Amino acid sequence: MSRVTIEGAVKRYDDVQVIHGLDLEIEEGEFCVFVGPSGCGKSTLLRMVAGLEETTAGRIRIGARDVTREDPARRGVAMVFQTYALYPHMTVEQNMSFGLRMNGHPAAEIRERVAEASRILKLEDYLRRKPKALSGGQRQRVAIGRAIVRGPEVFLFDEPLSNLDAELRVEMRVEIARLHQEIGATMIYVTHDQVEAMTLADKIVVLREGRIEQTGAPMDLYRDPDNRFVAGFIGSPAMNFLAGTAADGGVEVPALKATVRPRVRLPPPGTAVSLGLRPEHLVIDPAGATHRVDLTEALGGVSYAYLLSATGERVIVEERGEDRVAAGETVGLVHDVRSLRVFDAESGLRIR
Repeated sequence: MSRVTIEGAVKRYDDVQVIHGLDLEIEEGEFCVFVGPSGCGKSTLLRMVAGLEETTAGRIRIGARDVTREDPARRGVAMVFQTYALYPHMTVEQNMSFGLRMNGHPAAEIRERVAEASRILKLEDYLRRKPKALSGGQRQRVAIGRAIVRGPEVFLFDEPLSNLDAELRVEMRVEIARLHQEIGATMIYVTHDQVEAMTLADKIVVLREGRIEQTGAPMDLYRDPDNRFVAGFIGSPAMNFLAGTAADGGVEVPALKATVRPRVRLPPPGTAVSLGLRPEHLVIDPAGATHRVDLTEALGGVSYAYLLSATGERVIVEERGEDRVAAGETVGLVHDVRSLRVFDAESGLRIR
């Protein structure tokens, strides 16, 4: 395993620049997830590390080696794609060993590596099968096994779970997390699904329009976002945002019909701000009358109530316990001042 260092990376397609001078350090053995909306540049950046996209400017290092202009086959990386890319006429064993056989590795070494990868991925009983006889999750495990047998310095995953159904996605998330714990390799993983990012990552890199918005541990980004974009992207359901205006000693929030007093250094009175509250940090007050319950989602142990304020702003509240609101009711909201996050309305930057 090796550290990956990206220094001032730029990617242009003719006159269109899609990656804007990124700097990033991924430590040895770290599971780093690139996350962001479609078109943010996460897959492009991954392919630049792999050598499948040329780096227009800047440098990429794997370990001590500058691989910016290195051939992909010589970078010491193995990539797992969204599509399984398995040879349909070959068995699982033949698919996993194909690269080693093409590079002339000894037969005994190939058998040993395939056996070890099969053990890790629980594929021992499927080695004689062909891909058509496998489930989607099993095929993806074969694709991962093909990467493992190469013994790369860095594993690269490009949205590997996108083609799986919801149940298999959860199962494969657990498998990939267990794989990382067992082999301790450096892994870079691309996804647009922030739930995958939160559950898998040691480090999350949030990208938008080819720039890094924030980097950090999953719960650090969740609890301490630098800006409104990160606050809204990390977390499911997303953080609620309510329009407010800075006033003497607090923030006037029309949707709450109240002045709240967050523990931050507020801008001058009259400045427009955005107040952020996560669904689990709000409590419904049945005696209040600031919001109408538009609909509810009952998920068993937890429910989400979608409220509509008189200002037209929607608020999502997490509910637990036996007593839960129903659509059509009018209720109030109670918040914990310690959970409030305040953002500049114009720039979206966090006010601390």
